[in-house]
Amino acid sequence: MLFYEYAFLFVFLPCVLLVYYALPKRAQNGWLFVSSCGFYAASSLSFLPLLLTSIAVDYFAGSRLARAREGAQRKLWLVLSLLVNLGILAWFKYAGFLSSSLRALFESDGIPLIEAVLPIGISFYTFQSMSYTIDLYRGRTRPVDSFLDFAAFVTMFPQLIAGPIVRFSHLNEQLRSRTHELDRFASGLFTFILGLAKKLLVADTLAALAAPLFLQGQPGFVDAWIGMILFAGQIYFDFSGYSDMAIGLGRLFGFELPKNFDAPYKATSFSDFWRRWHITLSSWLRDYLYIPLGGNRRGNVRTFLNLAITMLLGGLWHGASWNFVLWGGLHGVLLAAERALRSWLPTPPILVRRAIVFIAVVLVWTPFKLEAFPQTLAWWSAMAGLEGIGQATLTQGMGVLVFLGLAWLPPLLRPDSRRFRLPELAAVASLFVVALIVGYGRLDPSPFLYFRF
Repeated sequence: MLFYEYAFLFVFLPCVLLVYYALPKRAQNGWLFVSSCGFYAASSLSFLPLLLTSIAVDYFAGSRLARAREGAQRKLWLVLSLLVNLGILAWFKYAGFLSSSLRALFESDGIPLIEAVLPIGISFYTFQSMSYTIDLYRGRTRPVDSFLDFAAFVTMFPQLIAGPIVRFSHLNEQLRSRTHELDRFASGLFTFILGLAKKLLVADTLAALAAPLFLQGQPGFVDAWIGMILFAGQIYFDFSGYSDMAIGLGRLFGFELPKNFDAPYKATSFSDFWRRWHITLSSWLRDYLYIPLGGNRRGNVRTFLNLAITMLLGGLWHGASWNFVLWGGLHGVLLAAERALRSWLPTPPILVRRAIVFIAVVLVWTPFKLEAFPQTLAWWSAMAGLEGIGQATLTQGMGVLVFLGLAWLPPLLRPDSRRFRLPELAAVASLFVVALIVGYGRLDPSPFLYFRF
């Protein structure tokens, strides 16, 4: 079930909200858990038991960890949680990738090829659920009051499928007690509609403009750059649109979910880009992987190694493919090079820095977008001007300008405001109607890009 489907907008969501606000506060988390299970089952019923297993294991391990007094016992329950969660994730997401890579490496058909179907949302809810036991072990959060509260936290349907990756420590107090205000509800509705418009009006339009360019066997210089810039816009507005919808839906139920994007294409450095792009994942990797590895506390060589490991695993988190590993590795190289050269090179003006980061990020999107390394090389060859000029259309060029304007200019509407004027109300209502008309005017509205991760 997708957020922009009529069944969700006009049946599921209104029914869930009506029952939610009709129930006493002590029963609301239970209803949120039940309705979220229904939401997940509508898309992936066969994998619902897997999700519930992850919840049960982490709740049990967390409760035992919180009661344990000895360090060895506490570590045992943490290790149990990590082994179960990472084991499930490794089997369903990476077993097929590993078996196919070994078959190719040894050129042997004797190695069995594992073909596991990827459960929807597993990368997101695994990291989210694990954060509970890790933070309990570190003493950074209190134990959850009840199983239903914890289950509601993990399964909360606004962010279950594609984030933001919410840590238990962020929602613990909100699960215990939260206020339901009309201003918060209105802000959530506005945020949801703006996210819907990002997805259906902007992301899907950019995808349609870019599609003919990616169908070419060998693009020219202009085709390659316009195609990849359009993809950069598509993935940003697609994923940030989903995140906005998730945050907006959370506010409808009284929750404040963490921000996931902050104008990433305005970044003036590569570290700044990762403070702005997929914020909940980059901060998760920083706090649970990069810093435990030693961060930047053990000299430059160790810092560069930690950056490389973190970004390589961050790339692999996105998908079981060498192209994702390459994408993550390249970002690791950019971060390390930036750190190494920071004191040696002069600081250029802000617009120059922003342009350098944007061009580099677009180049590195290439292996993320394309499915095979030979395609990536061919595209980079075209972007270097080695394959002719190309034949991109004026409409595709205009799409690039629209994307850049939306990405770089200040927003016209601010859904976080607590007071909304009549022109804003009219604009948002019009956006909702236009988004649905345009979105469903297409033959096949595309699913969110991050659903496959």
